[in-house]
Amino acid sequence: MSVTEPTSRSETGVGPMFDAEEESLARKQRVEAVAKWLLPIAVLSLAIWYWDRLVVWNDIPHYILPGPGRVMQTLIQDWGTLSQSLLVTLQITLMALAVAIIGGVGLAVLFAQSRLAEMSFSPFAVILQVTPIVAIAPLIFIYIESRMVGLLLCAWIVAFFPILANTTLGLKSADHNLRDLMLIYKANRWQRLRYLQLPSALPYFLGGLRIAGGLALIGAVVAEYVAGTGGIGSGLAFRILEAGYRLNIPRMFAALLLIALTGVIIFAITTAISHFALRKWHESALKRE
Repeated sequence: MSVTEPTSRSETGVGPMFDAEEESLARKQRVEAVAKWLLPIAVLSLAIWYWDRLVVWNDIPHYILPGPGRVMQTLIQDWGTLSQSLLVTLQITLMALAVAIIGGVGLAVLFAQSRLAEMSFSPFAVILQVTPIVAIAPLIFIYIESRMVGLLLCAWIVAFFPILANTTLGLKSADHNLRDLMLIYKANRWQRLRYLQLPSALPYFLGGLRIAGGLALIGAVVAEYVAGTGGIGSGLAFRILEAGYRLNIPRMFAALLLIALTGVIIFAITTAISHFALRKWHESALKRE
């Protein structure tokens, strides 16, 4: 009596045939998902540990290079002063970013609607972008009496161009076939702008927003360095200068840490906004199996 062996697992009722390639791909995706978070944390922890050991092994005084523990201790002890300065810097950064968004998008729409306007004003935008803010800021504080307005203007100049350039590129990148179709159906320029150009420009605008967020913070810090005025309303940049004059190096590191964390948070927020705005329809945010 002969016994016929099953040709596949499906005939025995066990389940679908095992696919080694799919299993390998799934395992690779799981490893990448864990490594995405674990590797940066591990590298950062190793760098902090090496920093601490470097100070201990070489017996470096804290007024030359403080260890990470002393920096965190200073951050906690001076939190009252540093937090107020952080709020000032953050206020200038967010205000400059908001004005850059309004001005950049508005001017980009004007450029997309009028070739003459683009040819007239785009050279001035380029000049503002390529001229170092350190060179412009002293003139701004000479001619503008309000310190807050001067700081805001400096941060705005730095953050403005990425939004303008990216949004303009996005408005001009609309599918020409769809543009021709809307012309055939007699759509006016505002209908083309609303239903075609603005949706096409959204990924470009969000990319510019991620860049402009960090640049607004850089512009605010640089402007505070140039302004160099103290008092209760001073930002983190002045606290760094003040700590440098007093050789309070741990406070310098603590203020620098706050600036870095602020930049990381701004980038994370703008990245999250971009993801949630594009995840359902744009190729850059869609997840493929």
